[in-house]
Amino acid sequence: MGQAHQLTGPSPWDLSCPDWEQRLRDGRSLVPDLPLDRARADQAVGIFKKLRIPDVPGTPTLGDAAGQWILDIVAAMFGAYDVATATRMIRGLFLLTPKKSAKTTYGGAIMLVAMVLNRRPLAELLLTAPSHEISDKAFSQVAGMIALDDEGYLQKRFHARDHIKTIECRKTKAKLKIKTFDASIVTGAVPAAALIDEVHLLGGDAQAEAIIAQLVGGMVSVPEAFWGMITTQSFRPPQGIFKSELQVARGIRDGRIRNVDTLSVLYEFSEAQQKDETFWKDPAHWPLITPNLNRSVWLPTLIKDFDKAVHKGADALAIWASQHLNIEIGLGLHSGGWAGAPFWERRGDPKLTLEELLRRSEIVTVGVDGGGLDDLLGLGVIGRDRETKAWLHWGKAWAHRSVLERRKDIAAKLLDLEKAGDLTIPERLGDDVDEVVSIVCDIYERKLLPEKGAIGVDPVGIDAITTALDVEGIRGDAIVGVSQGWRLSGTIKSVERRLAEGSFLHGAQPLMAWAVGNAKIVANGNALNITKAVSGSAKIDPLMALFDAAALMAQNPQPEQKALHQLIIIG
Repeated sequence: MGQAHQLTGPSPWDLSCPDWEQRLRDGRSLVPDLPLDRARADQAVGIFKKLRIPDVPGTPTLGDAAGQWILDIVAAMFGAYDVATATRMIRGLFLLTPKKSAKTTYGGAIMLVAMVLNRRPLAELLLTAPSHEISDKAFSQVAGMIALDDEGYLQKRFHARDHIKTIECRKTKAKLKIKTFDASIVTGAVPAAALIDEVHLLGGDAQAEAIIAQLVGGMVSVPEAFWGMITTQSFRPPQGIFKSELQVARGIRDGRIRNVDTLSVLYEFSEAQQKDETFWKDPAHWPLITPNLNRSVWLPTLIKDFDKAVHKGADALAIWASQHLNIEIGLGLHSGGWAGAPFWERRGDPKLTLEELLRRSEIVTVGVDGGGLDDLLGLGVIGRDRETKAWLHWGKAWAHRSVLERRKDIAAKLLDLEKAGDLTIPERLGDDVDEVVSIVCDIYERKLLPEKGAIGVDPVGIDAITTALDVEGIRGDAIVGVSQGWRLSGTIKSVERRLAEGSFLHGAQPLMAWAVGNAKIVANGNALNITKAVSGSAKIDPLMALFDAAALMAQNPQPEQKALHQLIIIG
């Protein structure tokens, strides 16, 4: 889990909202009850409500068009002020709300309110977004609000400089810069406020976490400073900065993370409800997490778009659900996905570590796959439970540091997996092979490997592994080259069936959940094929290692340990 961005100040308020599910059902605010400075809160809300929406027919004011839910957030962000210490008590905001909730408009309005209330000379405020399109939209909204001010006050005070997307205050010389997110936004920045729009799109940016940490760190010397993130759910499994910030926000909301100054407002179903397709597919429940319903989004439109997504297939439905219902994309929601994926999550047990697997097993087989400079090296260990005879699985992977440069689209995910302990990025070429061999030797010394067919490997590119095992005395019939492609079809179906019936259990590792979710099926007559070519840069090496181990366990090896001899490649 990532760390909350805690800025210095007096003892923080309790910002948890443990009754959030009941509040959703009741249609109540998700902002907890707080001892706000009402005068400051009302002043900010009053300014916010007078702003006009430039891209809606009739250009209504936010007072007429905005819902109470966003007004409560505005009140909290500007009214959370400790008069005794002259310090802002809420210095962070994480808002998760579905698509078409007017996020960019509301975000721009919040920053314009901050500019109106700012008293710091030469202050710098920042509104940033992952794409030029979103940042352009944000600037157009803010500039339009200024131009449409009924009283002309905003036009006299602020100058919108279109060519550099900057709003300048003629009174304080403060600047609101609206930029596309990149490393340049933190160069010399000591912002009085910063808002990041659609942070879920930064999940794949391996540098985003460091950039945001530097941005927030620059605010420490500004007592009135605040930062915010406004986003929908990701249309792929959460990763990188978005994953860590979402986990922290949920922890704050639920009361598991305390002594922080971040307000977390998340319009989402509970974890159990998100896993229950019969629940979230029912339109009767959609209003619970659609705060701007009947303002910028309407239920008949959602139902029509949902029906279209259903007919287009699983990929389209997953994207639609993530964007409009904030459903966190999990397993089995990808078109062409592996049939075992929908059962994977329910068979996980975080207590099933490698050590626990070895303790419970009467016999163990090992699979190894990948290992090129552009690949992961995947290791799969399958044990047969001595009591239940169920198959128990644990996996690990290694990635050369060059993969982070070659595959920037998955670099953030790989760093997440490294933090989780499922993946290692070795400093020296060859350390990965040494660690694989060390694990295999430990299993061998416990006399859990069968005499024949103990270690299944992809016949292509296995020299380093087989050579290293040979040095350790593990050779001969123990090492088996497992044929790939359509010849693995029987093994794939066997694992699918065991997952469905509950006789295949695993350690609930993020690495394997990712690899399973990446798997794409290609039909070849009556055979099934899971290939790296179809899965693209989304790696499946740990899953292929699992299948290599499963191919050997399917041969029903017996629990006995004798001398190992003769290398044979079956193919």
